[in-house]
Amino acid sequence: MSDKLKEFVEIPQQFVRDGNQFLTRCTKPSRKEFIQISKAVAIGFAVMGFIGYFVKLIHIPMYASSAGLFGSILTTLLQQQHSSVRIVRLYN
Repeated sequence: MSDKLKEFVEIPQQFVRDGNQFLTRCTKPSRKEFIQISKAVAIGFAVMGFIGYFVKLIHIPMYASSAGLFGSILTTLLQQQHSSVRIVRLYN
């Protein structure tokens, strides 16, 4: 066999050997380890959820106040330019 063909065949064989070695070293976590990992994941989810909630809680009033300010400025400008046109506010 040529060297390239040997190398082509050897790469998947090495991958399978490494995979089998990895699987033989792996162990199933004990009940205590599983509970500890589950608690850590749950705490992480809760922390990220609270962070997202508070960020959203802060940004909703900021967006509403800026949209209200922009809407009132726009309404005033349009009323000055077209006093005969009735402007309907689509928000609030």
